[in-house]
Amino acid sequence: MSKERKHRRERNYERFSTLFFILLGLAVLATVLLIIASNSPSFANGYNSTVGAAIRAALAYTTSWLPFSLAEILLYSLPIWLVVTVIYAYRRRCGSWKSTLVFLATVIIVLSTLFSLFVFSFGIGYHTDPLGKRMGLESADVTANDLYETAVWLVQEVNKSADGVSFGEDRFSVMPYDRDEMCERLIQAYEGVCDRYDFVQRLDSTVKPVLASEVMSHMHITGVYSFFTGEANLNVNFPDYTLPYTAAHELAHQRGIAREDEANFIAFLVTVDSADAYIRYSGYLNLFEYVANALYKADRELYRSVLKMLDAGVIGEMQAYSDFFDAYRDSALSGVSGAVNDAYLKLNGSEAGTKSYGLVVDLAVAYKKAYVS
Repeated sequence: MSKERKHRRERNYERFSTLFFILLGLAVLATVLLIIASNSPSFANGYNSTVGAAIRAALAYTTSWLPFSLAEILLYSLPIWLVVTVIYAYRRRCGSWKSTLVFLATVIIVLSTLFSLFVFSFGIGYHTDPLGKRMGLESADVTANDLYETAVWLVQEVNKSADGVSFGEDRFSVMPYDRDEMCERLIQAYEGVCDRYDFVQRLDSTVKPVLASEVMSHMHITGVYSFFTGEANLNVNFPDYTLPYTAAHELAHQRGIAREDEANFIAFLVTVDSADAYIRYSGYLNLFEYVANALYKADRELYRSVLKMLDAGVIGEMQAYSDFFDAYRDSALSGVSGAVNDAYLKLNGSEAGTKSYGLVVDLAVAYKKAYVS
């Protein structure tokens, strides 16, 4: 390469490209939208159900044809991209201090695209009106008696739905179809919820199994929504009865329900609206476990009296789950992932952090008071 050509290339590397300014503009726009949304729930409601919905749908449909999780593969390939970037920078982009700074700034602004995509597709959903308000549910302090009455209602429904459920020798219930069919049934159940609540987005999508489900189990992660690929991902290492509820939870995120307790409650509404008995069983039992845990902390005597009402097969399933989870309960990875998730949730306006998952109990109590006699 001639000296003149080399100098010309180095001078080009000392300038910011057009792409840099485009991505910078998107990051600024995302920041402005996030500020507006955090101060105006009505703006967040409108954006999340229109522009945000369109972006989420485009991402979901773009990656839906892949039988694996693209987000998971990209995560695994991250070290390779890091090494390639460092080698490229050393050989081609660090000829002077100015070209080095331009390259570093470009890398930072490219990474900011993840922030922009998060805001445009999903992040504004954290600032919509609370689900309880949108559903017309009254919020109030929850008493031990409220928890007891809600738990009794759920026990009755769990026992009813468990009637046609088969339990194996390991005491776990057996889902009578594969995950693809489970997903199809969940999408059908979503139709009824979308009819009743227009803020729940309609999507013909799927849930993808995670290859590293065992690792996710050690991290206490049952599923995750990847906003940058639009994929709902499922840890398939967990027992069958958790899968429909968890899948419905991640599909709720995919449809713009950002807060964890709200995704939990939408998952409950979807699963119990299903025509399939096993999916209903999954929904009622998973919500019962949240309510029962809260009741245990509030009044152990009432908690014990509720447990006595449970079907023997269901009690066996809960005991089997506790035994299953013992292998992961004190995992070091869970502490790290829990701290990261807690920080992420608090950064997005959830003061309760990871405890916000359990706030579904408040919604369950309010729903029971409003709709269950």
